[in-house]
Amino acid sequence: MTTDEYTRLMRANQANWDARTPVHLASRFYGLDQDLDPDRWFAEFEWEDLGELSGRDVLHLQCHLGTETLAFARRGARAVGLDFSDASVAAANGIAEKAGVDVTYVQANVYDAVSALEGRQFDVVYTGKGALCYLPDLARWADVVAQLLRPGGLLYVVEFHPLLNSLGPKPAPGEGPELLLRHDYLGGGGPVHRDATHTYTDGPAVEGATDSYEWMHGMDEVLNALTGAGLAVRRLRESDELPWQRWPRMVRTPSGWWRLPEPRIPLLYGLLAAR
Repeated sequence: MTTDEYTRLMRANQANWDARTPVHLASRFYGLDQDLDPDRWFAEFEWEDLGELSGRDVLHLQCHLGTETLAFARRGARAVGLDFSDASVAAANGIAEKAGVDVTYVQANVYDAVSALEGRQFDVVYTGKGALCYLPDLARWADVVAQLLRPGGLLYVVEFHPLLNSLGPKPAPGEGPELLLRHDYLGGGGPVHRDATHTYTDGPAVEGATDSYEWMHGMDEVLNALTGAGLAVRRLRESDELPWQRWPRMVRTPSGWWRLPEPRIPLLYGLLAAR
């Protein structure tokens, strides 16, 4: 696929996320009309892996509404969120202002992050939970991350497991209780076109730009992209919990997240790497 084609598909995604934003703002899924609780989007192991954040510079790539970015600021970090959607960045600024939390948001494609942030470097770069699937080139992404990190800085990717993506992160029309592989686990098959008229949240249909393109990335692709950029993988976790009830038979766990009673399969992973 040519660079021009990649650019066209990513612009389509940008327009789709602009169109998604008002739907997500009003959704029960995000619950922004209730008491804001950004910690609910984090697994407990994430805070163990990240360690003390007070006084540290933290960058959240592909932050969307910034719900997780706020959690870093509340823990004393100098938090910056970056997203390619103008509408998302505007909404994130409004949410942070209403919450009285000091966060800086920047509108830029993740591949342009180094120039958009004017060469600033960070102690921690955080990303995930539905981010990497919108990036066609992980080697290029990893190179950007390496440039954004100070020497000794940490990257933390907390992402939906490729197995979940191959099962489908939301129910297909007429789907039963069976766990059926519906999509590729491994990458390399090119972009997958999706009709994003309805997103992963509740609420009305998206108006306007409903074309969405995703790229599958296996675990090997993620690991090899990071090591190829000179990052050292420190830890890899696989979790059987999700922050929402993907299947009706999932049960609530003490953490407030959801787990299948059986079989135990990885649905989320956390990957810690260092420059």
